Amino acid sequence: MNTTGKVDARHSPQRLALAGIPWDENSSFARGASEAPPLIRAALFLEASGLRSESGIDFEPDDFFDAGDCPVRRGVQMLAEIERFIGELLTRDFRPISLGGDHAVTFPILKAFATKYPELTILLFDAHSDLYDQYQGNRYSHACPFARIVEDALAKRVVQVGIRTLNRTQREQAKRFGVEIIQMKDWRDTRELIFPGPLYISFDLDALDPAFAPGVAHPEPGGFTTRQVIDSLLALKADVVGADIVEFNPRRDVAHLTENLCAKLIKEIAAMMR
Repeated sequence: MNTTGKVDARHSPQRLALAGIPWDENSSFARGASEAPPLIRAALFLEASGLRSESGIDFEPDDFFDAGDCPVRRGVQMLAEIERFIGELLTRDFRPISLGGDHAVTFPILKAFATKYPELTILLFDAHSDLYDQYQGNRYSHACPFARIVEDALAKRVVQVGIRTLNRTQREQAKRFGVEIIQMKDWRDTRELIFPGPLYISFDLDALDPAFAPGVAHPEPGGFTTRQVIDSLLALKADVVGADIVEFNPRRDVAHLTENLCAKLIKEIAAMMR
């Protein structure tokens, strides 16, 4: 496994890349998400569960190129480091699945993606819209990445599902930037998610109800069940070019439930990225 943060220059036949981003400096409440990447990798490759997706694709370990972890810097230097790290993978035509880390990592990841995919659409699964202009005086807080993403026009369309914490500030931000929000109270399992062009999936674990994903810093009751999320992914019609799994906090997990859920999500998302 490469843990240096440098993308191996040797030719690799894999198209899928696992990119660890062990960073939670911008978490507003509880640290711990930086510890997630190695645990997610271990759960993914756990022999007892296998690398099978419900869509019918059976993976082999070698189907995933492990790019290791992004080197950790402090402050805005880390934003540039993440952008560089993901950009190298995209230059080599990998489709990265980034393992956070808190949600602040998504902004620099999308800066790299926007260079290659100017017509990108983003689908966010989350309890929170993360549209604050600043939070606790921090413009790069994990409560703000989508404000930075839409300000910089890093996607032509942003769709958010599972949201259940909207306030006036975030409603105004969504209206200002044209962010499409499907609140959890309005979700119907029969809803079709169809996206022309390249799609990036950002998956915050607190999109799920805490009963299914207890290992998060900001649990919000009333979220998706695991089955609802998997069925939504199976029904998704899109060319998925990248994804991130963020806000898994191992310090708050129970019986490895959230850890194993992360691995399950990777397998189902990866099946759409082949």
